[in-house]
Amino acid sequence: MGSRSKIISLAAAVTATATAGLAVRDLLQKKHSLLRNYPVAGHARYMLEDIRPQIQQYFIERNWDGRPFDRDTRSLIYARAKGQDDDDAFGTELDVTRVGAEYLVHSMAPVAMPENPPRVHIGGDECSQPYDMSLMNISAMSFGSLSDNAVRALNKGAELGGFLHDTGEGAISPYHQEANGDLMWELGTGYFGARDENGNFDPQRFRDRSADEQVKCVSLKLSQGAKPGLGGMLPGAKVTPEIAEIRGIPVGQDCISPAYHRVFSTPVELIEFTARMRELSGGKPAGFKLCVTSRTQVLAVCKAMLEVGTTPDFIIIDGSEGGTGAAPLEFEDHMGMPLTEGLATFHNALVGTGLRDRIKLGAAGKVAAGNDIVKRLIQGADFTMSARAMMMAIGCIQAQVCNTGKCPVGVATQNPLRARALDVEDKSMRVFRYHQATVNQAVRLMAAMGVENPSELDYSMLRKRVSHKQTCGFDQLFDHLGDGELLSQAPEAWEAAWNAASPHSFLPARK
Repeated sequence: MGSRSKIISLAAAVTATATAGLAVRDLLQKKHSLLRNYPVAGHARYMLEDIRPQIQQYFIERNWDGRPFDRDTRSLIYARAKGQDDDDAFGTELDVTRVGAEYLVHSMAPVAMPENPPRVHIGGDECSQPYDMSLMNISAMSFGSLSDNAVRALNKGAELGGFLHDTGEGAISPYHQEANGDLMWELGTGYFGARDENGNFDPQRFRDRSADEQVKCVSLKLSQGAKPGLGGMLPGAKVTPEIAEIRGIPVGQDCISPAYHRVFSTPVELIEFTARMRELSGGKPAGFKLCVTSRTQVLAVCKAMLEVGTTPDFIIIDGSEGGTGAAPLEFEDHMGMPLTEGLATFHNALVGTGLRDRIKLGAAGKVAAGNDIVKRLIQGADFTMSARAMMMAIGCIQAQVCNTGKCPVGVATQNPLRARALDVEDKSMRVFRYHQATVNQAVRLMAAMGVENPSELDYSMLRKRVSHKQTCGFDQLFDHLGDGELLSQAPEAWEAAWNAASPHSFLPARK
C-alpha cells in the first residue's frame, strides 16, 4: 500500500473513531434531548442555528425589510462613508401605498441650497459658553462598549466635520481626546468620571473635568430608548485598570449603575441639578436625555421649569427604537415610547407651557439618512443624534453580537486583536464623509420642499397614509398646542394630565 493510501486509511480511521466517540457521548449525555435521539446528526441543527442570522441577512431578507436597519439603509451608509456614488436606479422598491407609509411634501417652487448647512445655537441667557451644533451628531456610545480604535475614529471624524461626539455614560477616555473633536460629556446614574469613593456625584471632579475646552456640552442621562428604567452592572472581570481609572471605580470589583439617580428625586430637583451642571461647567450648555414616559411626567417637568425659573439648554429625546449594546428582550421590545410620539409629546408640552423657544430638542433613534433628519426636524426636533449609523460608517456590519466582545470588525469589543482590524485614519475619513453627505442630503430635501431654514418646516410637510383611501399631515395626527395654551386653559385632550402633573413628584397627583 502506498503512502497516500495509508494516510487516507489513517484519516478514515481517526474520523470513524471520533464519530463513534461523539455518538457515545451524545447518547449518554442528558442535557440535550435532540442529541440523545439523533446522535452526531443532531449537531447539524446547532451549526445551522449559529449561522442563521448571517443566512437571513445576506441571502433571505429583501432590501427594504431587514431589522434593525434594512439592506438599503446599510448600503447607503457604506457608500457615503466610502465616498462612492449613492444614487439608486429604476425607482423605489417600497410600497408607497401601504398603510403607515410616510412621505415629505415637496414644493412647486424649490429654493436654492444654502452655501453651508445651517447650525443650531445651543445655550440660553444663563449659558455663557453657547455652542453651534450640527443638524446631525454622534449619539452616546461609551468606551468600554466600543473599542479604543472605534472611539478614536469617531472623534477624529467629528473633528474633521465639525460636529459633536457624545461620550456616553462611560466617562471621557483618552481616546476621546486624541483628535480634539467636540464632546458632549454624558453622566449616567454611575456618575463615571465625576464620582466619589461611594459612587455619589462629586461636584469638584465634575467641575475640573468639564472645564476641558474640548467639552462643549454636558448632559444627564435619565433613560435610554432601548432599555428605559433599567440600570446595569459592569462585572468585576471587565473592570480593568484602564477602565477603572477612566470611570473612577475600583479595579476588579463589580460596578453597579442603579436604575435611578441619586442627585434628584422630584422634577424640581431635576431642573435644579441641570442648572447646577451648567454652573459647575463654567456656563456650558447643560441638558438631559430620556426616553419619554407619560404625558403627566413630561408636564410635571415643565411645571418644575416654571416654578424654578430656569430651563435646560437642551433635551434629547431617545426613542424606543434606539440601539443598545445589550438589553433584555422585554425592555427592547415592550418598554418606552417611540421617537415620533416622544418628540410630539415633549415638543407640544414645551409649546403649551410657553417654554419651547428657550430649549433646543434633540432626536435620537434610528437616524441614518437625510430624510430621517428632516422628518425629526418636522416633528419638533432642532438637531439629531445618530449612533448605529455612525458605527456602520466605521465598519459595523450589524452582526448583532455587541454584548459578546466578538465583534467581527473591531467596533464593539475590548479584544485588542479584534480592535486592531479597525484602521483609525481610514475610518475617521469615512465618518467625516458619511456625515457630510447625509447632512447635505437633508439640506437638499428641505430646499426641494421650498425651505431655506429648518425653522420654516411644519407638521403639514410630513404626511402619513392612515388608510387605503386617506393620508394625513402630522398636523392632523397629534393634539397640538398653541404657545402658552396650557397656562390659560388646558384643552380637553391635555386637561387630565395637566391637572395630575406636580413639579414636586413624578407620581400623578391623587384626586
